[in-house]
Amino acid sequence: MNARILVIEDNPVNMELMTYMLKAFGHEPIQARDGTLGLDLARTSQPDLILCDIQIPGLDGYALAQRLKQDDALRRIPLIAVTAYAMVGDREKVLAAGFDGYVAKPIDPAELANTIATILAQAPPGSLVKGATTPSTARHPQGAAVLVLDDQDINLHFQRDLLEPLGYRVLTAHEVPEALDMAVREHPSLIISDVGLTGTHGFEFLRQVKADARLREVPFMFLTTTHWDAAVRDEGLALGADRFLFRPMDTSALLAEIRCCLSGVPGAQGTPAH
Repeated sequence: MNARILVIEDNPVNMELMTYMLKAFGHEPIQARDGTLGLDLARTSQPDLILCDIQIPGLDGYALAQRLKQDDALRRIPLIAVTAYAMVGDREKVLAAGFDGYVAKPIDPAELANTIATILAQAPPGSLVKGATTPSTARHPQGAAVLVLDDQDINLHFQRDLLEPLGYRVLTAHEVPEALDMAVREHPSLIISDVGLTGTHGFEFLRQVKADARLREVPFMFLTTTHWDAAVRDEGLALGADRFLFRPMDTSALLAEIRCCLSGVPGAQGTPAH
């Protein structure tokens, strides 16, 4: 189920990472950089769940938990501690302080997704964001194989966590030779590739795919965080990519693009689908 989730974190890198993860899981993140602002946003936005670092300026995590649990309007909101201080007894300490769950840093995407899903599943019926939907309610080709090439493990984790629950078979590779070998062997229904790869370029991967008669008809999608230049996008499409998309993007929009690629629907760029 999708939810509105308040993230209270003062480290910009960690905030960006958790925001990206939540969007990948289909949730709507709200950001607060300190405990005082977090408390204010909890009151005004009434989130479905709160992720809170322990060591934050203003009200620290423990003080914030106390305030939340003492407020009749806020005590119903599940509260998950996210902290790097994973020492013996820390879990018991945060749970005793009023937190409903605990996730240690560095954050494992699957652990975070499972913790959130478990706690949200315990929420009273009708308490989540009105109109929220889960990606699993959309129709997806069951068993379709999707090959994902990316040199960042976290991006590969995201794709697996997003697609596998919907029935896709996700194949992952870190390097072009590995991806090409896997593509020939498995013949995926769709290829998703990063653009900026270590030691090479996603465009070279696309060229090799299109040069292979066994693979050239497989739909190909670029998904990039760094290559936002319109000229780069146009070049990728001219080389034969069916989609050139930018991260982060709304999960439902990404899933829609994937479904369209698999069904042969042309992209918004007007490029022909194979």
